Amino acid sequence: MSMEERIKELQKSLTEHNYNYHVLDKPTIPDSEYDGLLHELIDLENEFPQFKTDDSPTVRVGGDVLEGFVKVTHDTPMLSLSNAFNAEDLRAFDKRVRDVYPEASYMCELKIDGLAVSLKYENGRFIQGATRGDGRVGENITENLKTIKSIPLRVNRTVSFEVRGEVYMPKSSFVKLNEQRVASAQQLFQNPRNAAAGSLRQLDPKLAASRNLSIFTYSVNDLTELDAESQSAALDELDALGFRTNKERRVFESIEDVIDWTAHWTEQRSELPYEIDGIVIKVNNFDAQEALGFTARSPRWAIAYKFPAEEVVTELLDIELTVGRTGVITPTAILTPVKVAGTTVSRASLHNQELIEAKDIRIGDKVVIRKAGDIIPEVIKPLVDERTDQVPYAAPTKCPSCDHDVVKLEEEVAIRCINPSCPAQLVEGIIYYASRTAMNIEGLGEKQVAQLYEAGLVKDISDLYQLKFEDLIELERFGIKKAENLLNSIEASKEQGLQKLLVGLGIRFLGSKVSEIIASEFKTMERLLQVTPEELMNVPEVGEKIANSLYTYLNHEDIQKLIEKLDQYGVKMSEDVVEQTSNSFDGLTFVLTGKMEEMTRNEAKAKIEAAGGKVTGSVSKNTDVLVAGEEAGSKLTKAQSLDVTIWNEQEFIKKLEQ
Repeated sequence: MSMEERIKELQKSLTEHNYNYHVLDKPTIPDSEYDGLLHELIDLENEFPQFKTDDSPTVRVGGDVLEGFVKVTHDTPMLSLSNAFNAEDLRAFDKRVRDVYPEASYMCELKIDGLAVSLKYENGRFIQGATRGDGRVGENITENLKTIKSIPLRVNRTVSFEVRGEVYMPKSSFVKLNEQRVASAQQLFQNPRNAAAGSLRQLDPKLAASRNLSIFTYSVNDLTELDAESQSAALDELDALGFRTNKERRVFESIEDVIDWTAHWTEQRSELPYEIDGIVIKVNNFDAQEALGFTARSPRWAIAYKFPAEEVVTELLDIELTVGRTGVITPTAILTPVKVAGTTVSRASLHNQELIEAKDIRIGDKVVIRKAGDIIPEVIKPLVDERTDQVPYAAPTKCPSCDHDVVKLEEEVAIRCINPSCPAQLVEGIIYYASRTAMNIEGLGEKQVAQLYEAGLVKDISDLYQLKFEDLIELERFGIKKAENLLNSIEASKEQGLQKLLVGLGIRFLGSKVSEIIASEFKTMERLLQVTPEELMNVPEVGEKIANSLYTYLNHEDIQKLIEKLDQYGVKMSEDVVEQTSNSFDGLTFVLTGKMEEMTRNEAKAKIEAAGGKVTGSVSKNTDVLVAGEEAGSKLTKAQSLDVTIWNEQEFIKKLEQ
């Protein structure tokens, strides 16, 4: 047997085993034998790449790391469904249907709690997969979808259509994934749906392949490719083509039978090996679907019944306070563990102090809890009749992390700690300060900041400017070059200016755009420290919330000490004013993208503004010119689709010279 013949034999055999295991749930060989065949095929295809096909089973292990996801337009929109929450909603839906089509029957399918995707086939071959996105445009995730073994890379007919389905993570895979993340000190996924979505949006297909995702397909966009005349027959045909559909589906003639079926799965859903959050009810006959038609947002012939949130009673043992990056102090209920919607819950959100007071929730109460959207546990109410000697919960006056006095702005429900040296806020605050949108300190990410904090080298952001080479070189994984690069980047950040500094300080409501407006208006930090809320509100786009937040922040004693230290270390406290030198670009809106060779983006921005133009961050119908450097990505694609004028760097420079 030649090598080409052996490769083809292995490809065919492994494809059949994949189908038996992942679609039919009927494995025909042990896992160890399958792995041996797969590794043999990988080795042979590496040695004889001319015989590897794009639908070989080896693509399931994942390919090269992607640069990003490209936007794609669905052949037909992926519309959402209207919702029903009770039996009366379903009866009202039934009446609307039967007014148009009295003989309607209903196909009922489990509503899988995952990520909706489209799978595009041409002449029987899988060529493109995409997320739902906004229903019309999604992201191309083809390479990640190829790693899902229950998606056929080739079907047994030369059909060309878009198949829709729901990618999900089985409960067992979710538990295993979070166990691995605990072992590696990574943040846990909240639920299988988030885990599935996060896995599909990885730029490394090998990582997606390791997550053990699966799919249930449920429809096609082009019925002319099928012989079926109903939804039930279409699903049978998808089965025959090699797709995986959910077998827990039923056709009913009566809406009362549908209601009984929703009640059955409301009780039994926790027994399934995957998460569901409702039942999808569709008029079964395709002619009836066509007669009923669509609204602008959803089909009139289908509805999604959403399960009611399960409510249980348990005891509230304590209220734990945590401090976020922006200083918001969030209360969390510590509960006697109880099972809710299939999982054990021991903590639940209380949101804020005002909610605690409005619901009169007290430590020691018996409380009703549920999972909002079957995901996030929350306390609904206390059982006041069962209360004994519980006392009202007092709002915190001190930060639980640093013991500083807390503040509460009049227009906010949040209680905050605004101490810049608060340990709970410090690491996250420094990470944000060093981020690209703020002071742009390269080489200072989450791990490095945590390392500096644990070594006692930083207590607030000003300490970054006291770091010495001998401090860094002693740290693990800090070589000479890495230490020098970080110190150079920290030094360079001193010149960022007032706007970037305001962003980096992480002041509530001050994003990049508002910080730019304020910096342009007041020019210096010295002037900002003197302004009143009324003066701030006179600035365009600065409302009462922003003005009060900035005024309160800048007039805090600890903040003023921090600003004084930053000033002493040479951090620039002013904003350069771009003087308009010509009107060449008057009234034009620019977007910059890609790498520029002869100038930085900031320099290009300054030149545009000096010529009377304006620079924004995203392409829209209001964009006049896109300046595209090397390796321009999605902004270039969008500009082309909107017919925006596009200049390369040399054309831009020539226009400036003119």
